[in-house]
Amino acid sequence: MAVLGAPAGFSAPDPSRLILWLPCALAAGAAAYFALPQEPPAWAARALMGLAAVLLAAGIVARSRALILYVLILTAVFVFGLAHAQLRTERTAPPPLEISGRAVAVEGWIEAVERGGSRPRLRIRVIAMDGADEPPRRIRVRAGLGDFAPGDGVRVRAVLSRPSGPAAPGGYDGGRAAWFDSVALTGYAIAALEPVSVEGGGFNRWLAGLRWRLAQRVEAVAGERTGAVAAALLTGERAGVSEADAEALRMSGLGHILAISGLHMALFAGGVFFAVRFMLASIEPLARAHDPRKPAALIAILAATAYLILSGAAVSTQRAWIMACVVLIGVLIDRRAFSLRSLALAALAVLLIAPESVIHAGFQMSFAAVAALIAVYEAWMRARPAPEGRPGLIGRAWGSFAGLTVTSLVAGAATGAFAAFHFQRMAAYGMIANLTAMPVFTFWVMPAGVMALAAAPLGLDGVFLYAMDQGLRVVLAIAHWTSGLEGAGVQVTAADGRFVALYAAGFALLTLGLGAARLAGGAVTLLALALWSAQSPPDLMIADGGVALARFEDGAGFQATNIRRARFASTVFLQRAGEGGARPERAGLACDALGCAGRTLEGVLIAATSNPEALVEDCERADLILFQGRASAWRKRRCAAILLDDVAREELGGAEVWIRDGRVIRLRAANDARRGRPWEL
Repeated sequence: MAVLGAPAGFSAPDPSRLILWLPCALAAGAAAYFALPQEPPAWAARALMGLAAVLLAAGIVARSRALILYVLILTAVFVFGLAHAQLRTERTAPPPLEISGRAVAVEGWIEAVERGGSRPRLRIRVIAMDGADEPPRRIRVRAGLGDFAPGDGVRVRAVLSRPSGPAAPGGYDGGRAAWFDSVALTGYAIAALEPVSVEGGGFNRWLAGLRWRLAQRVEAVAGERTGAVAAALLTGERAGVSEADAEALRMSGLGHILAISGLHMALFAGGVFFAVRFMLASIEPLARAHDPRKPAALIAILAATAYLILSGAAVSTQRAWIMACVVLIGVLIDRRAFSLRSLALAALAVLLIAPESVIHAGFQMSFAAVAALIAVYEAWMRARPAPEGRPGLIGRAWGSFAGLTVTSLVAGAATGAFAAFHFQRMAAYGMIANLTAMPVFTFWVMPAGVMALAAAPLGLDGVFLYAMDQGLRVVLAIAHWTSGLEGAGVQVTAADGRFVALYAAGFALLTLGLGAARLAGGAVTLLALALWSAQSPPDLMIADGGVALARFEDGAGFQATNIRRARFASTVFLQRAGEGGARPERAGLACDALGCAGRTLEGVLIAATSNPEALVEDCERADLILFQGRASAWRKRRCAAILLDDVAREELGGAEVWIRDGRVIRLRAANDARRGRPWEL
């Protein structure tokens, strides 16, 4: 049916599929908010909410015209998403705090432990803090844990400051993440933790202690080799996973098993459902009188909810729980619920709870994988021939292997680009690792884990954790083998955010659209990938610590003007330039009593000095000067070179530089994208 106002030859969009596009519009609105160059005024969110209501009402009035309905409703949801993200930012704002740079005493209880470095990072729920009439909700400090555990009340003396921003333009913004986690301050303890009795916390405090104790038990019983991985799968506590195992899983394409997501929830809830259904079906009088699937579905929903709470309720787990519940509710009401609509409901729920998740890799990869799997499944169900009789044992085994192969291929293809966008590398042998490891994980590791959780209250989990340990040994062996193959990790350059948005739009059309829309989606994704591959990486990188990384004339690869300062920033820079894993050597600079200088392959002369007397000569000869100290405004105006002193570098927060014909043609600062935003403060 032609649509009023639509070009000839175009047909009306199907109103019944409008729900599939609502989370896309909501996500686009939230993403647009985070891409704004400046924070909108407070009244803007309320005005946008009013505009969204007007557009929604207009869409309802014009609901008989499908195209107009689509445009008005999706525009309303987009506007609502932008306003909702701004309001969420306002709601999570910390109280006004004065940062003195001196140690302060904080009392609270430990929420979580994040291992890393010589001392773990403790997330503390604050009850009281010296000098603060209204204490922040949370702080994160590096401190020795000692005999303490999550849920324990502690007193800590720590030097605290605002969470830091990204080390490189477009990189991970720890300050923004901390803002939405309600972590107002970060720092380090200057003394050992002290026990203290604090009130409050309730269920969350009890749960934090329970998760920790369960994780510790799993680690102890499952075995030293795999106990930490088993604990991560069952409780979401990943603090104990060794860096070697975590890196092997990431490099082999198996890193997804550490994040409790759709696969884990499906195996857990599905395992409970089929086990309960089998037991009830074995009771003949009960099976004849009632459908055993319905009580099994209800028990599986309760079990999935318990698993969600126990595992920490990450975004991927929330999505998986919502979808599992939708499917199981479908069993209760005799409806098939595994569809793109159930995925849309899950996405809407997650975005309404945490709109900031739209810019996180976990959200994008999780929903991309499931959307692609459902789209392929629905296409296959429409195209497959009618089955002829019940397949035999060999046929069922082949079907399971083929299904697992297709699942790995589709999920890997769907998440591969998003993983490369965020982490600048791809697992070259991910397909091989998943095909060999996932049967073990699916049919051995997770069933044993489900039984271990069920038997834990009775103290009978030992045998199941042993079985889980043996299966995980196989999975880790495959991960270490494939990650050790030559060329296992393919490094790529960081993508421009605009290309990521373009790819996401094309991916949505490809998976949610029909007919010509899918062809258009495929074309848009290919265009985004082509633009990404054509973009040039930066030629020079400057860390806020005054370190430059470039390809110098007398060296090979990226070299640093100083290898002692800004090590983390250097690692981030190199990863984003497609040089991940490389450790820069010190550049062979020519040095004298006043400073050092070196010329890059692109012809730019870099000078590094802390002596003000050297600035006179350097400003005449060099193209870029890294000055350790504070240069006068008069000197900066008269300097022909780009002069970056401590003040300028702090304002930039790190920078990437592009060079053509020996001249700097572009400089992008890490703080450009966060300047004027609340989490910059």
